[in-house]
Amino acid sequence: QVQLVESGGGSVQAGGSLRLSCAASGRLFSTYTMGWFRQAPGKAREFVAAIAGYRMSTDYADSVKGRFTISRDNAKNLVYLQMNSLRPEDTAVYYCAADQTSSIRRLTREYLYWGQGTQVTVSS
Repeated sequence: QVQLVESGGGSVQAGGSLRLSCAASGRLFSTYTMGWFRQAPGKAREFVAAIAGYRMSTDYADSVKGRFTISRDNAKNLVYLQMNSLRPEDTAVYYCAADQTSSIRRLTREYLYWGQGTQVTVSS
């Protein structure tokens, strides 16, 4: 069982920055692919970014590429999402997710463990 706890959400004006953190339990954290997803009101949950375990390769949704950066600290069981140049359309609840395989995943159904989410609100 893996527990995930997100933090770092909040309200910011357009153009601003936030850094989300996700703390994970478990001894095998370094082997997991970690992902960030988001869900806006009335919309489906969507992929934002992912980082693989050992190789630490990354993947981003086109909508955030060049603005968001995913990273991880395996020694501390933490994964981060640095969000710059935020836009009102980035407003959503952001979720951290873990997949026990080491491959990059983009689909929600491919992730086994989920956090409770943290709200990000970007005002214009």
